[in-house]
Formats: sequence, structure tokens, C-alpha cells
Amino acid sequence: FGLSRLIRHHCDRTKLIIFIHYRVMSERTLEHFLSRGEIRRKDAAELRWSHAVNSRGKLEDALTGSTHMLEADVIIRGCDPKEPVMAHPPDTDSDITLKEWLEEVKMQHRGIKLDFKSLEAVSPSVVLLEEVFPELKCPVWVNADILPGPGGQATPLEPQSFLAAISSLSSDIVLSLGWTTGWTAGRDNPGYSWDMVHLMEKICRNLISPVTFPVRAALLVQSLSQLTWLLQQSDRY
Repeated sequence: FGLSRLIRHHCDRTKLIIFIHYRVMSERTLEHFLSRGEIRRKDAAELRWSHAVNSRGKLEDALTGSTHMLEADVIIRGCDPKEPVMAHPPDTDSDITLKEWLEEVKMQHRGIKLDFKSLEAVSPSVVLLEEVFPELKCPVWVNADILPGPGGQATPLEPQSFLAAISSLSSDIVLSLGWTTGWTAGRDNPGYSWDMVHLMEKICRNLISPVTFPVRAALLVQSLSQLTWLLQQSDRY
């Protein structure tokens, strides 16, 4: 749905992360739920998300509820055995590994979005994804912040290394590629600059998979020209 509608709907939700969908990707994801009768129309506003599904309890709640898309964070466990687990920094461990998490969701029809918080977690996670991919009955999104963005303090994942690590995955996955960002109440927070969107376009122009760009809602209004330009550069965006 349109950027103007996103602005009206979300501009006061300063901590909300929204997703700008390109039309083909949106159709693939929405078609899945529309064909199952889980949404009434082909509109991204119909989708319900569960965020930070990083524990057994949260996964059980999400799978027994009305959620369409499950978002979870992936890191490498901070102690032995070193393996991908579902956690968001500063946490270093979890009560559920990525392997266990994928086993729970693989026969479900919920979409999944895996948000990678470190480059070292990507390659072993790709191996696990490839093992279950033939059994997955849902849309699959893979997310990482690969560039520094407005107010961002965290270190982004190096873009070419991240893209190389996931290159063996099916081109049907949706790449969710973003910027590290920050926001401070009561200050004049800068939006996404032209340099930021130009660099993102340069990175994405030769990719095959559909791409969605996660952006911070509080910075959308002051970045409308830049983000509109970015979306216009390819039908894959």
C-alpha cells in the first residue's frame, strides 16, 4: 500500500519498524495467505506480525494465535556448543536453537522472517535453512542491516559478505535489507540521505531475489523523496 497511507497510519508510532513492500514480493506473500482464506484482500495491512519470537514460549504463543508472519532474531550462542540460537543482543543464549525453531515452524503455514544480528551466524543458519526448505510451506524473508543509516550506532553486517553467505538460498526468498538507525525524542532527527539510498540501490541492482527495505517509521516523513526514488529503481523492490 502507498507511502502516503503508511505515513498517515504510522507517523506517530516512533518505535515501530515498517516495511516498504515492492509489488511482486507483496503479491507472493499476500497470495499465500489470501489463498488460504486468512486475509480478506491483497493488502499488507491485513497481515499480523509476531516480533522477537525468540523463545519456546513466544513461539508457542505465536503458533497458537492468529499471527501470519513470525519475526525472530538469530545469533551464535555465546558459549559452547556454538550454534545459531534465537536471541537479540545483548542476550547471548536462548532456550531454543534455530534448528529447533525451524522444526517447529516447517509444517506450519506462517511466514517467517529471520533477522541476522551477526555475520558469523549466517553461514551455519543457511545450512539449516537449506535442509528444511523443501518442507517449508510459507513465505521466507531473510533480514539484515547492511548499511549505516540515520542515527545508527550499531555496526552493520558487511553487505557483500552477507549476500555471499546467503547466495545459495532459493531466489524465492525475500531479502529484507536495511540500515542501522537511531531516534531521539525531542530532537531534529535526520532522515535517510540520498547517499544512503544511492548506495543501497548500487548493492541491490544486480540481485535476483525480491527486496524489501525495512525503515524506521519515525524517519519516513523526512525521507519520502529518497525512499520513493529507491522503490522506483526496480520492479523487484
